[in-house]
Amino acid sequence: MSHFADAWRHRPTHRKVWALAAPMILSNISVPLVALVDSAVVGHLPHAHQLGAVAVGSTLYTLMIGVLGFLRMGTTGFAAQAAGRGDGGALRQVLLQGLGLALLLALALGLLAVPFSGFALGLMTPSAELDQLTREFFHLRLLGLPAALANYALVGWFLGTQNARAPLAILLGTNLVNIALVLGFVIGLDWGVAGAAKAAVLAEWCGAAIGLALARGALRRHPGRIAPGVLRRWSSWRPLLTVNRDIFIRSLALQLVFFLLTVQGARLGDATVAANALLLNGLLVTAYALDGLAHAVEALCGHAIGAGDRAGLRRALLVSGAWSLLASLGFALFFLLAGGLFIDLQSDIPVVREVAHVYLPYLALLPLVAVWSYLLDGLFIGATRAREMRDAMLLAVALSLPLGWGLQSLGNHGLWLAFLAFMAIRGLSLGALAWRLHRRDAWLDPRSPQRT
Repeated sequence: MSHFADAWRHRPTHRKVWALAAPMILSNISVPLVALVDSAVVGHLPHAHQLGAVAVGSTLYTLMIGVLGFLRMGTTGFAAQAAGRGDGGALRQVLLQGLGLALLLALALGLLAVPFSGFALGLMTPSAELDQLTREFFHLRLLGLPAALANYALVGWFLGTQNARAPLAILLGTNLVNIALVLGFVIGLDWGVAGAAKAAVLAEWCGAAIGLALARGALRRHPGRIAPGVLRRWSSWRPLLTVNRDIFIRSLALQLVFFLLTVQGARLGDATVAANALLLNGLLVTAYALDGLAHAVEALCGHAIGAGDRAGLRRALLVSGAWSLLASLGFALFFLLAGGLFIDLQSDIPVVREVAHVYLPYLALLPLVAVWSYLLDGLFIGATRAREMRDAMLLAVALSLPLGWGLQSLGNHGLWLAFLAFMAIRGLSLGALAWRLHRRDAWLDPRSPQRT
């Protein structure tokens, strides 16, 4: 308790946390705001399968790019440690490597996307109307894939340099453009589900253009040069690829859970999959807001590790953790007291509203259960210790999948109970691994194979 009291009284740490967290919370909340606007606009079209198509198509797209979240997370950790050492050359190397990986992976993923969507929809056995509209939406969304992955790398790099204003500009720019275009395309031009997809694609490319322009200016504040020939040597790519491999496996397992949640929901009917999408929008709002504090943990802990600052590492984690807990309590109360209004604002389809209201208590519990995994992910990302993140995620999936199978007889209640159990196991596993590293005094170990 004495460590926590000392950290909580350290005002400079509070200022550093909120200097990073506040812009990221604002920009992060704009991400699910796009999903909310899409749901609200398409949810007021006459048929449930139209909202279901946007929900399922968005889930498939998010699944594909979500497994490549290492482009942001891995970039953040290495950029933060380079900034902590004051190494401008390494910062340039990390940025170029992140953007290069984004381009290569966009090309590879684009080739796999169409057969993947056909396989996924085959598992869901949707209605003919839902199947057709989902394919149309998803195929159009693929045009924004290179820009979306480039934005991952750019946001991660800016966070590592403790620059939260640039990610704010990228994400707010992307999402405000998306909101304006989806209103114009779907309502103004009556383009329906296809209009929502086209709006998202154009917005992603706007975001990438903003990020590249800001990166050019940011590099002037971090003087340095990349060592000649370093990008052609395997040894310069190996640490980043090792971390990215483990984060990829972790992200793949996480997206598998969301994919199975969507598949099972679709099997329970168009109204159920649409209602679950509205509820998961609430989880997105919570996750992206709390991730703002987790991003502060990534940048501050990574910087402290790079600088060898043990006290700074402890203060950043304790202060961010306390604020994360308070924020999760606020979200839980909001969904408990105003969850019905949150659902009704997204759709006026009676059957979808009715189903969503039944399962609102699960949404109210989620912030309190999920907050710990968000916070601890930030610590492990900043430390570039992706192996532990991978192991905790695989354990959570391995334990929760049999539970979900056993609860199938409870229908959608069983689905939500299994999802809550998954989030709880994930947080507990990360906490156990973090405590083990603390006991070994291993966070600042320069011999770690994942340190830059």
